[in-house]
Amino acid sequence: MTTLSRRRFLTISASTLAVPAFAMDAPIASWSGTAMGAFASMQLQGVTPEVAAPIFAGVEQELGRLENIFSLYRPDSELSRLNQTGHLKNPAPELLEVLSLCDALHHSSGGAFDPSIQPYWQALARRAPEPELVQARGLIGWENVRFDPRSVRFEKGPGMALTLNGVAQGAVTDRIAALLRAQGLQDVMVNMGEISARGNRRGAGGWTAGIATPEGRVVHRVTLQDRAIATSSPRGMMINPDLGVGHILDALGQAPQRGLVSVTAPTAALADGLSTALCLLDDQAAELALRAHPTAELVYSA
Repeated sequence: MTTLSRRRFLTISASTLAVPAFAMDAPIASWSGTAMGAFASMQLQGVTPEVAAPIFAGVEQELGRLENIFSLYRPDSELSRLNQTGHLKNPAPELLEVLSLCDALHHSSGGAFDPSIQPYWQALARRAPEPELVQARGLIGWENVRFDPRSVRFEKGPGMALTLNGVAQGAVTDRIAALLRAQGLQDVMVNMGEISARGNRRGAGGWTAGIATPEGRVVHRVTLQDRAIATSSPRGMMINPDLGVGHILDALGQAPQRGLVSVTAPTAALADGLSTALCLLDDQAAELALRAHPTAELVYSA
């Protein structure tokens, strides 16, 4: 399976544990590892390595737990087992929460946002011949996904599968931000491709985030306080360059309408999912989708 190889950063400022802002030699504790199949790093500003050690351990444990739910890279994750068998008993609450958000986004986007695109995504990525592409498109259908606290199940034939890559990274970002605040870090920014900014940047008010093109050029900056931002671009990864097909696919078979979209919202999961959905929608459909999610704001579109 083609995977996304972008670098993700977890950057945290912790003024509740920090030395005074004027101290030029304030300690910084660093960590690096993996998150959702990609490299991740984290810094705690104003925190000694000794104080940071149990915080880092808690983050690692939580990332592992969440990957065991959402990862397409782990064959034993809840999502992978669902895709393998078409049925999952006793899904984690986090999975149900994300599926509920996907359902809302599917309806607010008029069906363009559809996590059941995964079989077609995979067929395009492996450059399958046209008959296989047609067969894979026939497996798309969010209306055939049923979920409740007892189970998640597919009501279409074998081969149906989900991808949550358009929303799960935001959900993981939210969980890590919540964990850090529970550890007493009140001023926190977590950036895993999707950004959650809570509290204030020490001595500087809100947090500043840059919106960048897939090539890395910053085209806009926003200030965040107790808010999240996500940026999506179909060109962020080309799964079939020969056909000019990017990694964000419209379940209705239309070409993406936008090349770069950034959305702010109270949660990174909503910002992530909505920025993905808006890449697929024209102006009128995008306006309707935003009305369905009044706490979100479109801050950049090109």
